[in-house]
Amino acid sequence: MRRAVLALFALLGAAEAPAQEWDAVSRIVAVGDVHGDLGQLTTVLRDAGLVDDKDSWIGGKAWLVQTGDRIDRGPDSRRIMDLLMRLEKQAKKAGGAVQALVGNHEVMNVVGDLRYVSPEEYAAFKTPDSARLQEALLERTNEDRRKEKRPPMTPAEREAFQAERPLGFVEHRLAWAPRGEYGSWIARQNAVIRVGDTLFLHGGLSPKYADFSLKDLDDRIRDEVKQGDAVSAVVATDPEGPLWFRGLAQGDPALLPHLEAVLKRHGARRMVVGHTPTEGLIFPRYGGRLVQIDVGMSKIYGGPPAALLIEDGKLFALHRGHRVPLPDAEGEPLVRYVREVAALEPDPARINGLLARLQAPVSAGVPASR
Repeated sequence: MRRAVLALFALLGAAEAPAQEWDAVSRIVAVGDVHGDLGQLTTVLRDAGLVDDKDSWIGGKAWLVQTGDRIDRGPDSRRIMDLLMRLEKQAKKAGGAVQALVGNHEVMNVVGDLRYVSPEEYAAFKTPDSARLQEALLERTNEDRRKEKRPPMTPAEREAFQAERPLGFVEHRLAWAPRGEYGSWIARQNAVIRVGDTLFLHGGLSPKYADFSLKDLDDRIRDEVKQGDAVSAVVATDPEGPLWFRGLAQGDPALLPHLEAVLKRHGARRMVVGHTPTEGLIFPRYGGRLVQIDVGMSKIYGGPPAALLIEDGKLFALHRGHRVPLPDAEGEPLVRYVREVAALEPDPARINGLLARLQAPVSAGVPASR
C-alpha cells in the first residue's frame, strides 16, 4: 500500500513539473535584468502593450519572458515579484504566458547570499511584529553561543547584529525560504526554455553543460532551489552554469562553434540571455545567434526601458517605446542598428562608444560587465 501511495505521489509530481519547450508563439516580449526597479519594468511592459495603466494584463496570447534577476540592488524587489506572480495568472487566463526564469540573484536570495539586498528591500517586509522577531532571532543566536560555551553578545555586537538584520529581515528570510511565498514560486520556475526557435536563459550555456538536456538543467536547478542551501546549489552557483556563464555574452569568437552546436542540439536558431550588461541597448552577437537583453534597466545603472520583441519570427528592439528591427548580420547592418538606437537616447555617450568600436578596423572591446 505504501509503495502504491509513493508511486501515486511520484506521478502527481511528474504531472506538475513544468515543460521546458514549446512550439512557436506569435508574439514574445523578452525582458532582461530589472534589479528592483518597478517603474522601469512597468514602463517597458506598457510600451509593449502587455499591461494597462493599472498594470493588469492586456497582452492576450502574447508571452512575457523575463530572464531573471528581478530582485536585489533596487528598492522594489517585493513589488516586482508580486506583479509578475499576478500577471502569470492573468496571462494564463487570457491564453498567454509569463515565463519568469530563474536568475543567479533569485538563487542567491533563496540560499541566503544577501550581499546585494538593499535596506529598502528589508523594509518592504517590515510589520508591527518585526521588532519581536528580531529580538527572538537575537536571543536564539545568544542561546547558540551559550551552547558553544561562548559569552553572550556585547552591546557593540548586539548593535552590529541588529544593523545587519534590520526590521523586516526575518520576514524576508521566511518569504524567500524554499517553502516561503517567493522561494516556493522560484522553485517552480524554469531556468532554461525553448520557445519556437529561441532559447532563453539568464547567463548562457557553456561548453561544460553543452550535453545537458533542458529538462536535466531545469530539474537540477529546481531541485537545488528546493534544498535552499548554498552547499547543495552546485549547478545553480557554478560560474560556468546557466545562471552565471558570461563567455558567450562577452563575444569570445572561439565560442562560435560551441554556440552553433548548442543551438543545433536544441533545435534553436538563437539564444537570448541577460546577466551581462550591454552599453544600454538590446545587442545581437555572432550574427544574431546570441541576443543580449540586459540593458542595465534599473535606474541605478542608468539604462533605458528596453526589451526584445519577437513577432511572427521577426526580431525588434523595443527601445524607449520605439521599435527598431534587429539585424542578423555583423558589419554595416549592426552599425546602422546601433546608430538608430543611439538616436533615441537623450545621452547616447555609452552607445556612441560602442559604435566607435564597431566602426574601428579592429574590434577594441566588448560591453562592460558587472
